[in-house]
Amino acid sequence: MYGRGAGDMKAGLAANLFAFDAITAAGFSPAAPIHLQSVVEEESTGNGALSALLRGYTGDAVLIPEPEENALVRTNVGVIWFTVRVEGKPSHVREMSKGFNAFDATNDVIADLRTLEADWNGQKDRYPGFEDVDHPINFNVGEISGGDWPSSVPSWCEISVRAAIYPGIDPEQAWEEVQEHVRHASIARRGQDSRLPRLERTGLFAAGYRLDEGGEAEAVLGSAHRDVFGQPLRSFSTPGYLDGRVYTNYGSMPTLTYGPRSLDIHAFDERVHIESVRNITKTIALFIAEWCGLKPLK
Repeated sequence: MYGRGAGDMKAGLAANLFAFDAITAAGFSPAAPIHLQSVVEEESTGNGALSALLRGYTGDAVLIPEPEENALVRTNVGVIWFTVRVEGKPSHVREMSKGFNAFDATNDVIADLRTLEADWNGQKDRYPGFEDVDHPINFNVGEISGGDWPSSVPSWCEISVRAAIYPGIDPEQAWEEVQEHVRHASIARRGQDSRLPRLERTGLFAAGYRLDEGGEAEAVLGSAHRDVFGQPLRSFSTPGYLDGRVYTNYGSMPTLTYGPRSLDIHAFDERVHIESVRNITKTIALFIAEWCGLKPLK
């Protein structure tokens, strides 16, 4: 199935609902309470899941059907969103050398961030689960704007960045390191200039998480997965952000992030594998039946 959001993550939401409907269609209802949640802001703050948790929606286990290739996420990164603004000095292009080109200076800042990104990736062996991940830390420059007119040296430029951090790293510590790295690199080029880059947090500011192995909820999901797929449940580490960190880090609840196979999420031709969605739905239904127990409908 093709379409923006088909994989991430409308298919997972549909799997949750149809798994619940399948139990009802079989003449049963769960013997324990279930909260079905669909929250906002997972991609930019995590505040939707956090708000639900703060309102008291808790459980003995959480299952989040993200598009995860029919597998369970063991570990995922934290994320910091921020902007970098560089002020230039405009001048006419005939006297370009008298100005200060904010675009060129921003290119230098991006190069500085790439240096820090490479340094953090070089530390991956210190963090369990990421040793074999090719490039766990990504600094993505997702937006750029600036300038006023083609015939003027650009007087400003601003970029929006998403930076990953390893689980176990305090976001405050990482944020300080980002700021200091950019500041020191800029000073090394220009000295104590009034036009040093300004960094500001703008959204996600979240630690990563790790799901401990051997939990009871994972065992139940693994059994259901084996019944449906005919093979053991695989787990892996992902360099993406997940709301699982909210329930794990703040709610102390075992959180199973597990969902269907998809391709090109957040991109052109995003799509999800229909048979995978069917099988994930069956697995979730079996998980509910075993974890919650069943009772006949009246």
